[in-house]
Amino acid sequence: MRVGYGFAELPVPDGTPMGGYIDRPGPSTGTLDPLGVSAVTWSDGDRRFALAVADVICVNTDLAEYARRAVNLDEHAALAREEHAGPPAGRDGGVPPVCELWLAASHTHAGPETGCVPGGGVTPGPWLERVSGAVRAAVHRAVDSERAADGTAHRGELHGVGADRSRPDAARTVPLDVIAVRGDGGPAGVIVVLPVHPTVLPASNLLVSADLAGAVRRALRARLGDGVWVVVATGAAGNVSTRFTRLGQDAAELDRLGGLVADRCVELLAQPGDQAWAGTDRIGTARARRDLRRAQRDADLGSFATDYEHATAAGDPVAARLARSRLEGVRARALGTPSITDTITVDVSVARVGALGLVGLPGEPFLGVAENIRNGRGPIAVLGYVNGYPGYLPTAEAYGRADYEVLVSAVAPGSAETLADTARQLLEEA
Repeated sequence: MRVGYGFAELPVPDGTPMGGYIDRPGPSTGTLDPLGVSAVTWSDGDRRFALAVADVICVNTDLAEYARRAVNLDEHAALAREEHAGPPAGRDGGVPPVCELWLAASHTHAGPETGCVPGGGVTPGPWLERVSGAVRAAVHRAVDSERAADGTAHRGELHGVGADRSRPDAARTVPLDVIAVRGDGGPAGVIVVLPVHPTVLPASNLLVSADLAGAVRRALRARLGDGVWVVVATGAAGNVSTRFTRLGQDAAELDRLGGLVADRCVELLAQPGDQAWAGTDRIGTARARRDLRRAQRDADLGSFATDYEHATAAGDPVAARLARSRLEGVRARALGTPSITDTITVDVSVARVGALGLVGLPGEPFLGVAENIRNGRGPIAVLGYVNGYPGYLPTAEAYGRADYEVLVSAVAPGSAETLADTARQLLEEA
């Protein structure tokens, strides 16, 4: 197995509309830390699988398809480069093209608005080109850097960073997946799957930032040293954030939380992990399309506004914050895609890299959805925000509560379970 890594910057001009918060006071005024696209490629000589993670709020289906076409536009140029550079990577004397590309969003709420509305939207024209161009550059750099490498998968609990953001009494613990890539010369790179919303910076922030994902990248690179690349993907973070764990909402708090995640990654990497893939292992991929029923619910904006006023008047900051979230959910629902059809079409993607299973779910699945997919099935990492954005994907039982995520969700109860069932089937087929 050959593995490569590439990175391309994603510049955001000042004055760009920012995504993530309805009550943002204005467009971007500068950059706190630069955005980019990270890409990892795996090749077994016959097939190549590429994972690209972009520092944007969401990836709509049009952007995912645009990026696939962009990556393969220069396939012949990549072949020429490889052949000119020396021995070919493929077993048959050729170079396998990118057979499968996943484009995931880090889901930063401090990046450009890319058409993130419940039910899915249309990506603004400039960002179709800009994101796809960065994906193409990052993937091709990854292909050019591919080297023989083994992998191990590490999993453990992460404390003090994320928790269910609608349950003040929930445990401040989430599962953390770390995939280590090792070549002949030692550690080559690390992929972190973190199921926590990157929403440390507030709505009032007008500086572009990769938020928590960027902070983890910086902190982990500093701990692992030069020459070791780091990719941070957001997992099933639909109902998980730093709301009850953060001590502030500024750059210093980003550094603190990023450091906590990085330290835990280092601890896990020092422990024995599951063999993810070895040199002679193969790649398998599968994708299935599903139609999810649209939610048919009407919410009374006035009643939620009254609840917020009462909670604020009572002087309970936690109750007031949760009431405000519910009010924001009702407002955001109104911005969703009009119900032209009764269904929302999404893709579920699965990749098998040796013994490692990777699942790419669209939108914002709840953490319980990922745990349902794993359920003792060996080393499996579940990513959210991949290749489409239907919005929040709550578990069926969550629909019995009037939480923000349920109020704003565009899909009917049982949708998340449908995607989990599909993912389990694809894992067996891949």
